[in-house]
Amino acid sequence: MTLNLKRPIACIDLETTGVSITQDRIVEISIIKVYPEGKREIKTRRMNPGIPIPKEASAVHGIYDADVAGEPTFRELANSIKQYIDNCDLCGFNSNKFDFPILTEEFLRAGLDVNFRDRHLVDVQQIFFKKEPRNLAAAYKYYCGKELIDAHSAEADALATFEILESQIERYADLENDVAFLGNFSKGDDFLDYSRRIKLTNDIAVFNFGKYKDKSVAEVFRSEPQYYDWIMKGDFALDTKNVVSKIFNQTMLKKL
Repeated sequence: MTLNLKRPIACIDLETTGVSITQDRIVEISIIKVYPEGKREIKTRRMNPGIPIPKEASAVHGIYDADVAGEPTFRELANSIKQYIDNCDLCGFNSNKFDFPILTEEFLRAGLDVNFRDRHLVDVQQIFFKKEPRNLAAAYKYYCGKELIDAHSAEADALATFEILESQIERYADLENDVAFLGNFSKGDDFLDYSRRIKLTNDIAVFNFGKYKDKSVAEVFRSEPQYYDWIMKGDFALDTKNVVSKIFNQTMLKKL
């Protein structure tokens, strides 16, 4: 079944130096851009992460320091990547928890404030987990009847992800062929930041970690403003710090 699109959708997969959103970097990105009329474009690019690639990561995706030594950095590619996915909804596999947060961090480090919050973010893994809990290779076998060749190559994973999404739409009658519906179905709880440290509970921003878990962010800052300083100096994603700063500034203004 062909996915019903109102604007282009970009299916993204990243290979990285590790799994830390704040500390690790992208070494390869693949973007499958699908247009409403059905045209598809594939852009895959390796990049120099600026830090050594741990052997554990290389063992997974097969990309070593020597493979990216002469490649441009993300900062050098950031503007062209941003322009390419502008006005696109986004999809990926485990993308709401990993790919989109780390991609956002890379944009912010490059000085580009890219806001994905006005896009529909479809996480194929979340649809899969809600329907058939397994991993990408199993999902590809289950939905498409194929073995995933070259797993952990960004392009192969991105192509498989989009094929799975189309098969999911065809398989489940209750899944609407609509990106807005799919984004809402796959997003889970409402989070204000991509690292899922601040969530919305009854329209109130609350912490999703630490000693103040499930406590109102604004109330904590009123009673203990130094907790804000601790977050801003800590190992938190830049996107999380931006969200926290907005809440802190709004809270302090109300106290005046």
